[in-house]
Amino acid sequence: MKNQFRLLAAITALVFAALACQSVRPAATTIVPVQTVAVEPGATVSPIYVSSDSVSQQDALSTLYQNVMPGIVAIQVLTAQGGSLGTGVVFDDQGHIVTNQHVVDGQQSIEVDFSSGYKATTTLVGADTDSDLAVIKVDAPASEIHPLTLGDSKQIKVGQSVIAIGNPFGLNGSMTLGIISALGRTQDSNRQVAGSGTFSVADMIQTDAAINPGNSGGPLFNLQGEVVGINRSIRTDASNVTGEPVNSGIGFAIPINLIKRVVPAIIKDGKFNYPYMGISALQSELMSLKVINELGLKSMTGVYITSVTPGGPADKAGVVGASQSTNLPNLLSGGDLVIAVDGNPVKIYDDLIGYLVDNKSPGDNITLTVLRGDKKVDLTLTLANRPQ
Repeated sequence: MKNQFRLLAAITALVFAALACQSVRPAATTIVPVQTVAVEPGATVSPIYVSSDSVSQQDALSTLYQNVMPGIVAIQVLTAQGGSLGTGVVFDDQGHIVTNQHVVDGQQSIEVDFSSGYKATTTLVGADTDSDLAVIKVDAPASEIHPLTLGDSKQIKVGQSVIAIGNPFGLNGSMTLGIISALGRTQDSNRQVAGSGTFSVADMIQTDAAINPGNSGGPLFNLQGEVVGINRSIRTDASNVTGEPVNSGIGFAIPINLIKRVVPAIIKDGKFNYPYMGISALQSELMSLKVINELGLKSMTGVYITSVTPGGPADKAGVVGASQSTNLPNLLSGGDLVIAVDGNPVKIYDDLIGYLVDNKSPGDNITLTVLRGDKKVDLTLTLANRPQ
């Protein structure tokens, strides 16, 4: 069966998806003394030893769970098609809660359930289909509002342990442990643009922490209890008897650094304005040695420009798209190969898009370094707003 992405907002199957799968990888065992006892003068006693990757790790995980649960909510959404479930993260002390856009899509009413048992209805502040993020606001006593600590997704590394907490299949407060499997993944956004396909969500975190329908919008933590991502989707080619996607150990989370940019803008203006170049590029996974040779490229890494939107920022800057036929079907040569942006190396498409979304805004200038045949060319490009 062909691999596909599916939404995991809820037990009611949606169309795209949100979450990950787990493997426990204990750290190397370290033996340390943990206890001393009072003894009679002159007597001796052997120290008691325990494995630090058993008791200590278990205690740390239990403590983390107890500390963060007040800042995680279960979300129940009523739509015209029925109901769905998701998870949310308390963002600030004003009662703003972050979840996935696909969790609240088409909402007629939204209820949040706190771990204390307190329940409340909420209002939708705004949503962003490009990042699949939404902000809702709850009017609840201050004693119920516990914002979680946000980390830095640029500091996380492949192999690092992460924890997902959410409400899979309505099982509120479920915790799973896994690792970061990869960084810098790119996924399609939820927004279709007429004549342009879809835009991209960049810099996604891939994890194997076990996540299932209902975990969408829930936090991905590092071992310090900091939120490093919001769980969004899984890659799977299987489903259960009711048609819901089955976890395959490949899940994706929206990086917290993107959330730090998008969510305040949604709260303030109801939307986030993304920088836009007006290019289409060859998918990085299609840049095989055969393709590189056929295109006559002088570098094995970079972003190969297949087309440029007429009148767009890249077109105005002089970026060249592919236009010449090759011996391979549906492959044209002659396009620029972007190898750097503002002096930062670009190896794959996500390097380019991730840099722009993390650091730039519409109206900013950037310098693209491209290979055009044997020549290296620097082009100044003024970013615009993504078309609506």
